[in-house]
Amino acid sequence: MFELTINVNFEAAHYINNYSGKCSRLHGHNWKVEVNIYGSTLDELGMLIDFRDLKTAVNKIMIKLDHYCLNEIEPFCKINPTAENIAKYIYEQLIEAEEFDQNVKLRSVRVWESLNSAAAYSQEA
Repeated sequence: MFELTINVNFEAAHYINNYSGKCSRLHGHNWKVEVNIYGSTLDELGMLIDFRDLKTAVNKIMIKLDHYCLNEIEPFCKINPTAENIAKYIYEQLIEAEEFDQNVKLRSVRVWESLNSAAAYSQEA
């Protein structure tokens, strides 16, 4: 089994509704998004998928988040833009990308809101 990981970044503000603490106030992060994929068959070039194609698919989602107040955009105007919910949102958006098929599978999305704090989402057991 082959496994690939890419990292991309975006900058955005958010606040956590109904939170008792300073995160209830508007603040920003330099978010890091780690995407992990896997598959068993390489193409004729010896690649599971071209890193460039994977980054392009991920960056289509990052454009929707970068330099926004996340609380003002879907779906985060209805749910708190926690690292957990952001990871799930990116995963669900990315799983629909044409780059994923029976050979290339999305394993997980991990969202880092700081150097020491991250949340991951996958649909694996």
